[in-house]
Amino acid sequence: MVDLKRQYEKIRPEVDEAVLEVIRSTKYINGPEVQAFREELENYLGVKHVVPCGNGTDALQVAMMALDLKPGDEVITTSFTFVATVEVIALLGLTPVLVDVDPDTFNMDPEAFRKAITPKTKAVVPVHLFGQSVNMDPVLDIAREHGLYIIEDNAQAIGSDYIFPDRSKQKTGTIGHIGCTSFFPSKNLGCYGDGGALFTNDDELAKKLRVIVNHGMETRYYHDSVGVNSRLDSIQAAILRIKLRHLDEYAAARRKAADYYDAAFKDHPGLITPERSRFSTHVFHQYTLKTMGIDRFALQEYLKGKEVPAMVYYPVPMHMQKAYDDPRYKEGDFPVTEELSRQVISLPMHTELDDEQLAYITENVLSFFKEKA
Repeated sequence: MVDLKRQYEKIRPEVDEAVLEVIRSTKYINGPEVQAFREELENYLGVKHVVPCGNGTDALQVAMMALDLKPGDEVITTSFTFVATVEVIALLGLTPVLVDVDPDTFNMDPEAFRKAITPKTKAVVPVHLFGQSVNMDPVLDIAREHGLYIIEDNAQAIGSDYIFPDRSKQKTGTIGHIGCTSFFPSKNLGCYGDGGALFTNDDELAKKLRVIVNHGMETRYYHDSVGVNSRLDSIQAAILRIKLRHLDEYAAARRKAADYYDAAFKDHPGLITPERSRFSTHVFHQYTLKTMGIDRFALQEYLKGKEVPAMVYYPVPMHMQKAYDDPRYKEGDFPVTEELSRQVISLPMHTELDDEQLAYITENVLSFFKEKA
């Protein structure tokens, strides 16, 4: 699904030297590379504060801790998402409130968000899924109306631009109170281990975030708040500095691959290509098709036989997961989410796809339909 080896080979001399330099320096935690990466990512995103941390899940947890959310407070997010979004809400004793998604973008339905608000609601987590933004204008309006915090889950859309009605743009993850991202190796901006970061334009929130990720310390050995140990190590920061310089180039390569797929599957009766919304650029963390009238697992197995990987994100919605069983929800409550969970399949999507590979992938997808005809 992701060819990290070929991507590494292109930047190998830079990466190898950067890693060796960190080892030679012996400044492995919060060293100069971490601080330099923080500043460079702030400049790229146009945000006042980046707070590096250990991984994307920690970023979500730390964000909720910094907002002083208390057990029983309700946090709204979607049922069609990776588990981490809901996991941290439950872990902190908060109450996850799930809503349905838009059938075209797969992102949060703003009206479903509005209808889910109660007096206990304190925050909303819009997930910028698969590489493009939630429709943030109505989300911002609804959150302001009800005095809610916005925590953006930007793990899959770093580098994407949200386009406001006046045509101005802002990077996803910098629009709400706090943005969170992951640098897991397969992400658009991925390191060679675990890593994550938080973004905010609020000076006081930034101060709290920095304290929480470092055991609740501002002054060494003086703990004024409960914290966690969640730090980005210097080797990963050094790698991320190099890859950040290529991030827009990587996004362009992904869009080029998506264009190829779109053209190959255009007007196919069994496949619906991904929506590219009017209010967001798409960085294609995943290229996700909706299948119509076929067994997508049979397609997956067929492609596997041709040495073409394909993945299903996500086969079981959060409201139907055993770990998050909740009497408030039952099968049928989120019809769009449930339909997507039965339909979607994702094809290889990464920066190293060439025309020969894309031709082989698309020809085999189409041959599956011909053999089933």
